[in-house]
Amino acid sequence: DGQFEYPSSIAFDADDNLWLTDSGNHRVQKFTKDGQLLSAWGQQGSGPGQFQGPWGLALTDGGDVYISDWGNDRIQHYSADGALIEEFAGLSEGDAIHRPAGLAVDGEGNIYVADWGNERVKVLGPDGRLLASLRGESVDSKWAADYFAVNPEEGQLRSEADMFPDLDPPVRRDREISAGVEGYFWGPSAVKLDGQGHLYVADSLRHRLQVYQVN
Repeated sequence: DGQFEYPSSIAFDADDNLWLTDSGNHRVQKFTKDGQLLSAWGQQGSGPGQFQGPWGLALTDGGDVYISDWGNDRIQHYSADGALIEEFAGLSEGDAIHRPAGLAVDGEGNIYVADWGNERVKVLGPDGRLLASLRGESVDSKWAADYFAVNPEEGQLRSEADMFPDLDPPVRRDREISAGVEGYFWGPSAVKLDGQGHLYVADSLRHRLQVYQVN
């Protein structure tokens, strides 16, 4: 305990204790602000309370802990002392989370997760019900700016016709350079709420941030 292998996410609680997901060791660790180990819990596996490469970590004002369990395609919800409260993995096939990365939780208990494997950001209610699925909307890029200057109705027509291009999975690095897909997420890895109604998304393989107004 107290050692790391591929730590992937950190957060501070109200007492300035440091929490982190120790991804390579399939566990969560908690430290004082001066580095003293307070607790460590979790082990490799797919059962309740187990992890397969935990990635994202978010703390609520009440002290609860949410973990994105990358390899098990689920989100787990714990009390501050490491007791499992619930897990969210039962979305329908078309809405299922695949390789969840960073996540955040707002004051109402809604969960925002970077759904890395599906190139989306999913918003779940406190009960795990899917509320929204974001695909990315930015067109301000070195490719899209020129493209849409001569095709001003492209984005609107594509949206109305529901004719969105299929994208390669994020493990592919030879993504085509095209304004038609430039707006979409490519490997979203982290999300952050700023407390002022904005959701920030780290769109990793597009080398940019996208910012949303949260309603």
